[in-house]
Amino acid sequence: MGFWSRPKFTRPRVLSDKGIMGMNRRNIDYIGRYNPRRLYPLVDDKLQTKRIALACGVTVPDLIGTISQQHQVRHLAEMVQEWPGFCIKPAKGSGGKGITVIVRHDRTGYTKPSGAQETIDDLERHVSNILAGLYSLGGKPDVALIEALINFDDSFEGYSFEGVPDTRVIVFKGFPVMAMMRLSTDASDGKANLHQGAVGVGIDIGSGRAIRAVQFDQPVDHHPDTGRQLSELQVPDWETLLQLSASCYEMSGLGYLGTDMVLDKLRGPMLLELNARPGLAIQTANGAGLLPRLRRIEALDSQRMSVAQRVDYAREHFSIAS
Repeated sequence: MGFWSRPKFTRPRVLSDKGIMGMNRRNIDYIGRYNPRRLYPLVDDKLQTKRIALACGVTVPDLIGTISQQHQVRHLAEMVQEWPGFCIKPAKGSGGKGITVIVRHDRTGYTKPSGAQETIDDLERHVSNILAGLYSLGGKPDVALIEALINFDDSFEGYSFEGVPDTRVIVFKGFPVMAMMRLSTDASDGKANLHQGAVGVGIDIGSGRAIRAVQFDQPVDHHPDTGRQLSELQVPDWETLLQLSASCYEMSGLGYLGTDMVLDKLRGPMLLELNARPGLAIQTANGAGLLPRLRRIEALDSQRMSVAQRVDYAREHFSIAS
């Protein structure tokens, strides 16, 4: 499929023949088979993910603090007063729900990326909703994480609107098999969530260069808000990012997972979160199916391969040039 070619509607059998993986196969053959349920809490809880990442020497955004009890909510303003910007996240949230980003604050209030103003009462109410489980999986009581903002790399200027671009890499048995970059838009309210309107850019595993881009499952040439030509996107420090993603296999124990990475201008690639049930839209962004790559890895004797060897194998065999 060409870079900006428009997909046509087709039958499920045709998609299967092209190696496109559906949700049932993902759930049964890969998530159910390769992801022990006892390990889910490590990735479903962002606080636990952060702890195991730090223990393994993996770079993550700075944690300003946590709020786990209602009586702690009134200390929010004091907690963030020395930080120019910050992000409030539910520890057990998913799909970008419940995330509030504040880029600056002063006596007049707290400013979101869109320029909208929030008061401390607004933010405290939001934290209370997080604690009540409004955004958590299963509606269970949750913890609010307060994190420092990421200073995204200057090379991504114009590729994202009012938000930090991140890179999703699907890792299978320690091999990075497919990647995409998620670019926030006005439609997605500055969040890198494709279902909310972010742009998904398929990234070539071999080179870190853009393959094609979609928004709402339709091909796009330019970022809808900035006008930046998406075909020019190149992810810097690509090999380091892939090695960091691949190492999450040993760190988490999960055989099939999604790693969400960002590139900080000062600290380089860092891990945002892990996902034990990564979505399938990455196939649309790449114009390719996951199944041929997953089956190739399943047929490979890889037990003695190092992280670097696995990355080299993926870059050689899953590049669009191969």
